[in-house]
Amino acid sequence: MIKAIVIDDEELGRNVLKNLIQKYCPEISVVGEASNIKEAKKAISETNPSLVFLDIEMPGGSGFDLLEQLKDSDFSVIFTTAYNQYAVKAFRYSAVDYLLKPINIDELLIAVKKVLSPTSKKVMQSSIDHLMDSYNNQGVSKNNKLALPTQEGLVFIDINDIVRCEADGKYTHCFILGGKKLYSTRSLKDFEEQLAPRGFCRIHHAHLVNLNHIKNYVKGDGGQVLMVNGDSVIVSKRKKEEFLNRLNKI
Repeated sequence: MIKAIVIDDEELGRNVLKNLIQKYCPEISVVGEASNIKEAKKAISETNPSLVFLDIEMPGGSGFDLLEQLKDSDFSVIFTTAYNQYAVKAFRYSAVDYLLKPINIDELLIAVKKVLSPTSKKVMQSSIDHLMDSYNNQGVSKNNKLALPTQEGLVFIDINDIVRCEADGKYTHCFILGGKKLYSTRSLKDFEEQLAPRGFCRIHHAHLVNLNHIKNYVKGDGGQVLMVNGDSVIVSKRKKEEFLNRLNKI
């Protein structure tokens, strides 16, 4: 049985989450709860949980403030938050598990499964460190890094070094400058949502390219682009107009 505590300044929010865990997550036992940082530190000290459901915004300090004070603690974290575009963006860039309020049962089950996987703790602290940096910079870390979840673990790469991304079912191949290739467990759609504002363009249902790494464009029904690493990528007819408009703005 996995011991967990729920930290949320709203009693209703704590009760809803506890009820969902009790009903749908039999492997988890909620052994404590807290409404602020002071109570949270006491509950963690007394119960020694393996998992903490942590709200971000609370009176008297944020969930990040709590983690800063408990840097050596050995527990996994699932963040809970009301919708905030910058917070969600930061979570995605950092590959950290989070739940949006109101909490969806399916998302709860997915987050719990991921966090309790054997490889989770190996990458948890680096993910959280990256998240706290990203959150304070409205979703983009100071060092321009993207956390890439792979089958081997978490890899941090410079966004500017990504040449292109190619879909492989629900996973994605990422082609990096220097000839490196990474296989990410994230979908191409996830990459598009994160990287489109950073100079990337979806030119085909299976291809997302970094516009700054296009060497030339060959005209055709849709055409194709030659990337700086030598890769040739097809542009779909449907995406051609959007792609050319984006290209002309560089």
